[in-house]
Amino acid sequence: MDDPKFEDLPTRRRALMLGAASAAAIVSIRPALAQTNASVMQCAIPVTDPGRAGSYIAPDGRVVPSRTPGAFPAPGRSFKAQDVKRALGGGTLPGTDPQASRAYTNYIRRLQRGTSGFTCFASLQMPRG
Repeated sequence: MDDPKFEDLPTRRRALMLGAASAAAIVSIRPALAQTNASVMQCAIPVTDPGRAGSYIAPDGRVVPSRTPGAFPAPGRSFKAQDVKRALGGGTLPGTDPQASRAYTNYIRRLQRGTSGFTCFASLQMPRG
């Protein structure tokens, strides 16, 4: 095994330069993350997407034909991410009763890529730093 050359060993100066660069990166990234977090909480999730207007939401979150027994009419509005996050944690979506809120949150949990509101819902699932 060869001994490392003197030039290959990290110097105090290099270590300080790396530390300074890392600190600058952290200082510039933190505000960006805070801004991202704030914008995520401003996004909205429609229940249902515009292509299914007039449909009802079954208790398990499936979209069903209007007037399906036991299903709830779509609220005809979008819910803010902060309201959805609160409802997913056990609260109730604004302007809904507990059963309808549960059906709507089940609908939101079932959102898939390409569906209105999916990106907003997915961003709620991302851990924040």
